[in-house]
Amino acid sequence: MRRSIATVCLSGTLDDKLTAAAAAGFDGIELFENDLVVSPMAPAEVRKRCADLGLSIDLYQPFRDLESTDGGHFARSLERAERKFDVMAALGVDTVLVCSSVAPTAADDDDLIAAQLSELAGGAQDRGMRIAYEALAWGRHVSTWDRSWRIVQRADHPALGLCLDSFHVLSREVSPAGIAEITPGKIFFLQLADAPHLSMDVLQWSRHHRLFPGQGAFDLPGFVRLVLAAGYDGPLSLEVFNDVFRQSDPARTAVDAMRSLTALEDALATRHRPGAPDRARRLPEAPELTGHAFTEFAVDGNSGPELRSALRGLGFAHTGQHRTKPVELWEQGAARIVLNSAVTHPGPAAISAFAVTSADPSRSLARAGALLAPAHPNVREPGEAELAAITAPDGTSVFVTYPGDDWRADFLPTGADARPGAGLLAVDHLGLAQPFDHFDEAGLFYHSVLGLDHLATEEYAAPFGLMRSRAVANPSRTVRVALTVALLRRGDWAPAVVDPQHVAFTTADIVATAAALTLPPLPVPDNYYDDLIARFALDADFVATLARHGVLYDRDPSGHELLHLYTPVYGGRVFFEIVERRPGYDRFGEPNAPVRMAAQRHRRLNP
Repeated sequence: MRRSIATVCLSGTLDDKLTAAAAAGFDGIELFENDLVVSPMAPAEVRKRCADLGLSIDLYQPFRDLESTDGGHFARSLERAERKFDVMAALGVDTVLVCSSVAPTAADDDDLIAAQLSELAGGAQDRGMRIAYEALAWGRHVSTWDRSWRIVQRADHPALGLCLDSFHVLSREVSPAGIAEITPGKIFFLQLADAPHLSMDVLQWSRHHRLFPGQGAFDLPGFVRLVLAAGYDGPLSLEVFNDVFRQSDPARTAVDAMRSLTALEDALATRHRPGAPDRARRLPEAPELTGHAFTEFAVDGNSGPELRSALRGLGFAHTGQHRTKPVELWEQGAARIVLNSAVTHPGPAAISAFAVTSADPSRSLARAGALLAPAHPNVREPGEAELAAITAPDGTSVFVTYPGDDWRADFLPTGADARPGAGLLAVDHLGLAQPFDHFDEAGLFYHSVLGLDHLATEEYAAPFGLMRSRAVANPSRTVRVALTVALLRRGDWAPAVVDPQHVAFTTADIVATAAALTLPPLPVPDNYYDDLIARFALDADFVATLARHGVLYDRDPSGHELLHLYTPVYGGRVFFEIVERRPGYDRFGEPNAPVRMAAQRHRRLNP
């Protein structure tokens, strides 16, 4: 299947957009009229530029407000269309998108609309061109796909067909099931966009909140299967209006877009409808991930001592020193932390890398490469472990290794044992705050590249603004990553901690662990514990025990419980969490995040 992208998805000038689309591997583009209007390139030059880049121009769009009860308006629209046909001829494109009208004089008569579209299609046919009619979700009268199809059927013109846009179809209440019954050959073009479920004006929803496939809540594989069942054999094309994408690096956005289409095709190939043509390309299957191997912090001369002290206080032991690099291994149970002092740009401590174990690392890396996340080998000396990493959207390196401890052979023993310490057993999850512009990209990356499932997306009011959290995990829950982002860009008034990160460790008995810690937990205000008793009707003695150790509490709607505590921020950016998940609890204690954020700020201001 050919892959196309609308120029409206990308930031920059038309040439910026074309260059980015070609570099990402797209076969063609939809040319948004505004991009042509502001370009210094004449249509013939755009055609040549696309040809030089290996891009076809698959659609010219949009032509607006054709159908009308005003005869004069309709006549002028036909004259306008002739000029657009001239432009299309120079561009070398044969299909134009005609949107249902939003004008005050828009017709609400299927026979009249069909007649007007037929007349327009006749003019297009004379020029060797086609009309793809699309029902805008906010069209004045024609706003659903089924009505647009009835009109096209009524017009019965060979140069008139449908453009189906997943957003316009799936944002309305009309079921898409009947799309599979559309006459073969009458779907002229397919546009794809995902979106979160939002309760808002559909025009604003469309213009500002569309996402690439796999980043939202729509069932795009199911939608595309219906379109393919109707015999559609054109390109899969992205048309995404998004405020972030329109101001981001177009090369990076185009790669994200291509990754989304590649993952969508994989979903189609692995779950396609029986009897439907299987034209989608398959990816190497995502192998099972079995756990966290280690988490690496980049530290400098200031942040390193802070983290070493914190790890000792958590019961970790410094068990290994790298043979050739200024890198330390700290262990407790199956939890392993690596401190890397080979930083080239000193600053706050940061999770620079983490490693997951895979049932088949080679296949994991092959899948990543197919999704435009090629692996890069680690810098190593002869005889040292060969680890390959892929780069996450926030710059974190993700190593993929076999289960086992082969990589630990690179560390010389210090003589210290990985003793039980404070009772920490393993890594429960990583918490990674994301740059604002790359939050949706990160969700798609971890889901498609590593094969982690989306668990939930939560929003909560924090002391410094609204936060969003998106969690991903493997089926066995031995690999969990929680992504967070502030929903508005911050100005000068902001927390001192930029994009905080943390590692959460699991314990079987958080009260015993808290008692064994030699560093103070994050102080939690008494008001929080008073509220706990009121909200959950908890036993007062139980809550008093929680308060004595700074332990927070959450309970999901099914009654499953989480007990967890936090540390202050160390090294300018990072902190630790300890969790006791009672059976069945599968969330991350999001209701307590504002408590933690306020307490950490209070601690910074009152050390």
